[in-house]
Parts: sequence; C-alpha cells; structure tokens
Amino acid sequence: MSNFQKPPFSFVLLFLLFSLMFLSNSYKLWFKTDEYYKDLHNSLTNEKTPYPFKDFFLKRLENRKSWEIGQKIFSLIGIAGVITADVLLITTFAAK
Repeated sequence: MSNFQKPPFSFVLLFLLFSLMFLSNSYKLWFKTDEYYKDLHNSLTNEKTPYPFKDFFLKRLENRKSWEIGQKIFSLIGIAGVITADVLLITTFAAK
C-alpha cells in the first residue's frame, strides 16, 4: 500500500483555481455559446497570436453545429472529472 501524504495548501489552491477556470469556460460554452464561439474564432483568426495547429482548429470551427455538440460532450465529461478530482483533493487535504 502507498503512504499518502497531505498535499500542500498551495497545490490545493492552484488546483482549485485551474478547476474554476475550466468551469468558467464550460459555463460560457453552455450559456453564452454565441459569444464564446465568436471569441474563439476571433482569437484564432488574429494574426498576432501564434497558435500551433491554428488551421486545424479553424477547420473544426467551420461546422459550428458539429463543433458545439463535440465541445458540449467533452465539457460534460470534463465537468464530472473536475468535480470528482476537486472533491477527492479536498477530502485528502482535510483528512488527518
């Protein structure tokens, strides 16, 4: 058996901040889809931002309905994973 130690508070805080960022983007995807889509498209078409695989992502955005369905499915899986990881991390931190 492994000997688990209590994670440091800074790690827990950083992990929860990244979780909040993911949940914020998921909120925008589900409830402000038009704005989220336009922001994403504008950032990918901006010549000043050097994104790797820019053409690949722009091609996926061409069929908006397909993109939206795929993103929402991924979002549901991600939300379940993030919430599960947050609960496990907090209970591990609170234990002992």
